[in-house]
Amino acid sequence: MPWSRSVASLISPGQCRAARALLDWAQDDLEIHAGVAKRTISKFESGVGHVHPDSVHMLKRALEEAGVQFLDDDGHGVGVRYPEVRGAA
Repeated sequence: MPWSRSVASLISPGQCRAARALLDWAQDDLEIHAGVAKRTISKFESGVGHVHPDSVHMLKRALEEAGVQFLDDDGHGVGVRYPEVRGAA
């Protein structure tokens, strides 16, 4: 069964991939931080197969704890933001 926004409305596979890219994390890094198997991350990000919503929640939480912000659809699509830390040299 392909990924469905109605099944896991937390984040999209594309948002997950984009968030990892912003953090410069491989799937291995996300596996460590989220406690979700790399196989599950790969399945979710590819949009193929069923991934339990609890797993998606764990991925989202780990990415948010690392500083990523997920943007809801505002009429222009969903997005991901990683604010720079102000005052850092």
